[in-house]
Amino acid sequence: MENTWQTEKSLLKLNTFGVEAKAKFYVKIEDEDTLVRLAGSPEFYAQPLLILGGGSNILFTQDFQGLVIHMCIGGIEVLEKGDEIYVTAGGGVVWNDLVQYCVDHGYAGIENLSLIPGTVGAAPVQNIGAYGVELMDVFASCRAYDIQEKSIKDFDHDACQFSYRDSFFKNEGKGRYIITEVTLRLNKTPELNLSYGAIQSELERRGISEPSLRNVADVVSEIRVSKLPDPRTIGNSGSFFKNPIISAEEFQAIESSFPDIVYYPVQFNQIKLAAGWLIENCGWKGKRVGNTGTWKNQALVLVNYGNASGSEVYSFSERIIDSVYAKFGVRLEREVNTI
Repeated sequence: MENTWQTEKSLLKLNTFGVEAKAKFYVKIEDEDTLVRLAGSPEFYAQPLLILGGGSNILFTQDFQGLVIHMCIGGIEVLEKGDEIYVTAGGGVVWNDLVQYCVDHGYAGIENLSLIPGTVGAAPVQNIGAYGVELMDVFASCRAYDIQEKSIKDFDHDACQFSYRDSFFKNEGKGRYIITEVTLRLNKTPELNLSYGAIQSELERRGISEPSLRNVADVVSEIRVSKLPDPRTIGNSGSFFKNPIISAEEFQAIESSFPDIVYYPVQFNQIKLAAGWLIENCGWKGKRVGNTGTWKNQALVLVNYGNASGSEVYSFSERIIDSVYAKFGVRLEREVNTI
């Protein structure tokens, strides 16, 4: 093995839930060439692999008996084509650092995605989104290492098969590709999306009638901070569950019993329900059980109060899923990946 490999590596500080787990083997990758060389070693294929970025969308319920590849490839490059701006960032770039860079330079398109935890390389896998904007809205392409064919491949928008919090990389391509860089198609002329959540009302409260990218990014950040705990002080992974999408017919049946239900119409005769509302209305908001619980300001967020194990958090989430299903007939899905 290369001397950069570590054994029995603690992952405590590499996951935002702050749960203890160990990796049998661990290696940090800071450039694409190093990844290609690593993948040429026989040890690479001799065990399970786990690709780790910012550790913000993962819950360890046990030690990982394989190789953790910690992707830390940095760098941001910009190519201008008229009003369009193509921004390419290394897979290890902190997502919010990229958002702030683009806002500072007047590149519009991802300001609503401010303060989402994690790294750039994980963004296409999850098709991250917030406040009416999803990564797929601005995604141009990405590069990834193909573990099976032992080569670098380029993926355009269609190849990624994006859908709500989903992509090719979470389904057919799961475990096969390691994303090394992502290119976004942004714009110098903003088309601000202010309709989702409390963005518009907060701008009005501040007396801002013609908001800039910075105004929007700041408002989104403030809203997120008001609802979500800082993982540096209390372990969490942001939204633990997906907002469920159901048919219009299913929605009508639920709304007849729960007329105050919070929802958002989406395409193809479907309705997106606010998972936080469902959880809160089952009595879980701010509830603590042992070392884990739901956040006091946002029922969608599960937290580690300091000594929770991953198994404890997982069991708690199971109770929430069962509770919501019993009351509403809707089965929540975890947005967080569980190991």
